[in-house]
Amino acid sequence: MKTHVVRVESGPGGFAPLFVATREAGLRIGWLELDAVVAPPVSLGTAAAHGALRAVALAEGSSLSLKPRRGGAVMKDLVREHFSGCALVLAQSSAWGLRGEEPPLLQAAADGETWEVVVAQNPPLRMTTAELVAALRRPRPWTS
Repeated sequence: MKTHVVRVESGPGGFAPLFVATREAGLRIGWLELDAVVAPPVSLGTAAAHGALRAVALAEGSSLSLKPRRGGAVMKDLVREHFSGCALVLAQSSAWGLRGEEPPLLQAAADGETWEVVVAQNPPLRMTTAELVAALRRPRPWTS
């Protein structure tokens, strides 16, 4: 299954119905914040600085992984490495124009019942949650 990336402008709470519907359909969603300012524990940073491939901290119910990298992030590599098995990645960034091609924009429609997907300069594609979840199973979900 292909992992589809969409950009979002609101926080994860606005996508709660989509998280539930995809989980019930046996699909997974990932969340990616490209502009995040994260201060990992000092020990993870030190391990990475000394050459650890990855440094991981575990807590009750969560984990944090630090992987040193050189150069800028490449979206295709990020998705492959961190979101394997996800049908959809909701990606938030304030600088899409600086990152190359913008992925489609996913947002809740004003009616609160449907979703809008905006691809480039095309009119918004409106879908119910069920239609959106079904579309995620296709290789090109934003085309008819």
